[in-house]
Amino acid sequence: MLRLASSPRPHWKKQARDFGFHFHTLYGEPYWDESAYYQFSLRQIEQDLEAPTEELHQMCLHVVNEVVKDEQLLTKLAIPQQHWELVRQSWFQQQPSLYSRLDFVYDGSQPAKLLENNADTPTSLYESGFWQWLWLADKVDAGELSRQADQFNSLQEKLIARFKEIAAFYHIDQMHFACCKGTDEDRGTVQYLQDCASEAGLTADFVFIEDIGIGDTGYFTDLKDQPITDCFKLYPWEFILNEEFARYLPQAAVNWIEPPWKTILSNKGLLPLLWKHFPDHPNLLPAYFYGDQISHSSEPLRWIKKPLFSREGANISLLAAGSETQLSDGPYGEEGFILQAYCPLPRFGDHHTLIGSWLVDDQAAGISIREDASTITQDTSRYLPHIIL
Repeated sequence: MLRLASSPRPHWKKQARDFGFHFHTLYGEPYWDESAYYQFSLRQIEQDLEAPTEELHQMCLHVVNEVVKDEQLLTKLAIPQQHWELVRQSWFQQQPSLYSRLDFVYDGSQPAKLLENNADTPTSLYESGFWQWLWLADKVDAGELSRQADQFNSLQEKLIARFKEIAAFYHIDQMHFACCKGTDEDRGTVQYLQDCASEAGLTADFVFIEDIGIGDTGYFTDLKDQPITDCFKLYPWEFILNEEFARYLPQAAVNWIEPPWKTILSNKGLLPLLWKHFPDHPNLLPAYFYGDQISHSSEPLRWIKKPLFSREGANISLLAAGSETQLSDGPYGEEGFILQAYCPLPRFGDHHTLIGSWLVDDQAAGISIREDASTITQDTSRYLPHIIL
């Protein structure tokens, strides 16, 4: 695993405008960064990332199957009791999922260690599935990369195929897509998924989350008063379940992508449950619910404290030598915390590097790479492309 310097393509910003990549710069700082790229061997991809991704995913699904049947666990994961049946039924009905992303600590030599499962956010799908592939094609065509260079990236074709399967499962030919107002990144990501759905033969209508209404019939509606029966939403389930409109969810009977059972898979409480069911697995870090007894004196002396619902590296603390050091602030924490063994991201020069490993349905489909001068990967952390050689 190497970090190699690279000359940015002279035309890439114009190309970004042409392809609707409007969030390549965030808050005046580069988000997309092609001044360098990461190089992997095929063995590193297949054995160290792809195979563990699919194995860990099945382990996560095992945990979901345990949680939906256990009221104590549903309570521990801070899932509102009035929505337990919604979550259960979505699991028992095998409502289909589109994607997940496992975040790994990986340095190219040691086993990849799971930090968390981003099972309910499509952030960086566009960059991973389309934009970094375009970068590779341009660099190869320009003679700046070997024609033998490849990329671990089948995301777009798998997303299109999965949309076809979801359409067949629900017997539909139309789907709404929704995100919140005011963010180019969210809108661009959802537009990319609309394009994938259209390629799959679906009519892909858009509505902002804030513009969804409730009709006299009890169904959710868009601004044209059309019923929303099938909907992809870029909006976390932990937010939805605590909204005022959540009381309408059962009677509205929307087929959601992602389905409600993903509220378990995206919860940081998944991590201690994985460790309980699969202790000492080479791709897991020791993890416990905050306040629970840590069982072995040989466990690490340093821990990362994470809220159950934390996103984008918010509200993270380091516990060491009896003291707690706040590493990032944010709005989370009232829901409870977990502890996970401290495992620092590898450093390449001054850059702390995080690997995101994507799944579409149950299949590993590609990776995204984020890096930051900070030890915490947040929403402004840079995105870099990769190759296999």
